[in-house]
Amino acid sequence: MARGRLRIYLGAAPGVGKTYAMLQEGRRLRSLGAEVVIALVEPHGRRPTAALAEGLETVPRRTLVHRGVPLTETDLDAVLARHPQVALVDELAHTNVPGSRHTKRWQDVEELLAAGIDVVTTLNVQHLESLNDVVRQITGVTQHETLPDEVARRADQIELVDLLPETLRRRLVHGDIYPADRVEAALTHYFRLGNLTALRELALLWLADRVEEGLQRYRAEHGITAPWETRERILVGLTGGPEGETLIRRAARITARTPGSELLALHVVPGDGLTHGDPTALSAQRGLVESLGGSYHQTTGEDIPQALLRFAEAENVTQIVLGASRRGRLSLLLRAGVGQRTIHDSGLIDVHIVPHEAAAGGLAPRPPRLAHGTRPVRRWSALAAAALLLPALTLLLTAARASLGGALLMYLLVVVLTALLGGRAPALLAAVAASLLADYYVTLPTHSVDVERAVDIVALIAFLAAAWLVGTAAEAAARHTRQAVRATSEARALSRMAVAMMHGQDLPTLLEQVRENFALAAVSLLERDSEPGPEPRWYIVASTGDRPPERPWDADVEAPVDDRLTLAARGRGLDSDDLRLLTACAAQLGIAHTQGTLTRHAAETDTLAAAERTRAALLLAAGHDLRAPLGAAEAALGKLSDLVREGGPDGPDGGPDGGPDGEAAHLLSCASAAVRRAGALVTDLDDLSRLHAGALDLYLRPVDLDEALTAALDDLGPGGHGIVLRLPPQLPDVIADAALLTRVLTTLAADALRHSPPDAPPTLTAETLPDRLTVRIADGAIGAPAPGAPANGGAVTDRAGDSLPLRLSRDLTEAMGGALDTTTTTGHVFAVTLTLPTSAGRLAPAPDHQSRGT
Repeated sequence: MARGRLRIYLGAAPGVGKTYAMLQEGRRLRSLGAEVVIALVEPHGRRPTAALAEGLETVPRRTLVHRGVPLTETDLDAVLARHPQVALVDELAHTNVPGSRHTKRWQDVEELLAAGIDVVTTLNVQHLESLNDVVRQITGVTQHETLPDEVARRADQIELVDLLPETLRRRLVHGDIYPADRVEAALTHYFRLGNLTALRELALLWLADRVEEGLQRYRAEHGITAPWETRERILVGLTGGPEGETLIRRAARITARTPGSELLALHVVPGDGLTHGDPTALSAQRGLVESLGGSYHQTTGEDIPQALLRFAEAENVTQIVLGASRRGRLSLLLRAGVGQRTIHDSGLIDVHIVPHEAAAGGLAPRPPRLAHGTRPVRRWSALAAAALLLPALTLLLTAARASLGGALLMYLLVVVLTALLGGRAPALLAAVAASLLADYYVTLPTHSVDVERAVDIVALIAFLAAAWLVGTAAEAAARHTRQAVRATSEARALSRMAVAMMHGQDLPTLLEQVRENFALAAVSLLERDSEPGPEPRWYIVASTGDRPPERPWDADVEAPVDDRLTLAARGRGLDSDDLRLLTACAAQLGIAHTQGTLTRHAAETDTLAAAERTRAALLLAAGHDLRAPLGAAEAALGKLSDLVREGGPDGPDGGPDGGPDGEAAHLLSCASAAVRRAGALVTDLDDLSRLHAGALDLYLRPVDLDEALTAALDDLGPGGHGIVLRLPPQLPDVIADAALLTRVLTTLAADALRHSPPDAPPTLTAETLPDRLTVRIADGAIGAPAPGAPANGGAVTDRAGDSLPLRLSRDLTEAMGGALDTTTTTGHVFAVTLTLPTSAGRLAPAPDHQSRGT
């Protein structure tokens, strides 16, 4: 099934008429015979919009209840079942009601498009994800409902619904946008004239960029390289020399005289790596370009004019600004300058040569010719030079009647020049030719290949050997120089990327640098989904360029980072050296991605920690504020209870049959107990908050467990319950805070007493283990086994293992270096095991247990 087409009506602000334009388009399509339905339209009480929706088929909405409030949302299944040709869906960036199939409305639209249904929708520019921060700076309002730019970029048509800011404000005043009670606030805040003007400019610029992307895509698909002057793009070439600022200002003046034009600056790093601009000057020039509203770029190329023109063609540049050459006339006679070669190959691109103060400089230092190695062109050039020089030298030697030794020295000079220019093979051929010429024209007998003297034979052999050695050395030097140049170029490229990473450049900027360095059309950093599946799924982490690859097999070049990340590029093929450098860049991009992920996680952790600290501070404040009213309530209940007992007809128990006074006393007693319980909970919350906030002081020292238990039992006070103690005769000291340990034991014992029936008291058992001591407090239960008897079952009550007393006890125990575990058993129902480290040297063997009661 063919995918549906998406049409977006884009507006700069609410009220410009996006929904109205969408409904008009729906009516137009229906008049042409198309099946059009309204999947969802939000008229916002605007009568003209609601009237325009009448007469169009509407799919009933689905009702969902959220927090007790019924809300309506798009019935996606009903629209899919109806399967019209066109569906009208308002507010593409809207968040769906919780309980819907998708979180965002644009995901509903994606499903409709996948089903072959055309969708017409609306969108405000402030909802675009990439513009969220800019909109917040302009309006002071954070947009929480955002749309990924990629969704809007994939639209088949985007139409701007434009309205002058003054007209929009008049519509607002007339009540055509918001109700009357919201007009004044909107006029003075969001709908200020400056805000609307800035939002309108954002919408125009964003749409202009989408039009530019479509134009570049069309040019690439049709192989069009000639510049189309739809927009003037002025490119200034920077060498890092002192003339850079003059050229930038000249190019900026040209840009200012052409409305809508764009300024770009480019520095080409030579591929040989031997010449480069001053980094300080380039940094200053980059800052100047960006301050003038331009963009700075950098690329690498063996041939600077070709690299400059290649970049100009890729960016549809219409004018190039270059500085006059700093080389002297003699140097320009030997080889044309960058400006002349650029003009020669520029085609339809205008080239401006700007004079400057440094243009009259002397001969500029040039890299040695050896840096380019012994390429085939250089070998043929060396052979041609030898073919010209050797006959000419032979004529001179013959006319001068030179000796064999002098002739061989002169020939050796030609052979050495040939070796330096072309390497070993041309030098050897030149040496053989020179030997034959010397033998035929100089060695006696002349004009023959016979050699009379042995010394001449030795001289010729020595000459050949010398030529061979010189050629070998020259070729090795050229090879080593070529390798060094390549290594220097790679190191410089990696260094630039490392510097960009240190300066905090984001991944798209780093990818753009890689794309420019390797002259690629598009680059993507892809991450594979960790979930297994029949076919691996890839996600774009970041991308740059036109139509970046979405999967590794869609790319022309791939450089894996690890088993999850890979760098995919589309464009020209790369040789092995470039591919190795691209792999190194991919590794750095992987590091940048990992660092970004860690930074985000750290920020999230900091946010959670701040939220936890805030929560703890709020709990501390709440506990402090609750103490006073709870104390006052407890005191008032105590006085009221005294008054009831004193005023009862038959003493403190009220009437003889438990009449109203006795019932009142009982209720007051329960209320007092509840208030005391609430006070204890506030204390627990206070201590828990102070513990989490790091405000609870600990004093760890050896503590006698017998003393701590005695203090805990005393804190429980008199009651109708007993606790069975099973302790060894000798207990080692534990490392703990005495006050906190007593608090924990009191809390656990009181909690066990509350959950135990009167005839089944809880049990406290202590056991000595190597380097630690355990205290186990188990609830009593009906049918609990007698001490030493096997468990015979019993009723299991419902106890929460994460109640506030247990949580506070666990946190306090862990703060003291111990552990607290809870278990639910059949015999003893619910048990808490407290484990604490013991003091070294105080351990004693655990004898037979004995029982004590309280």
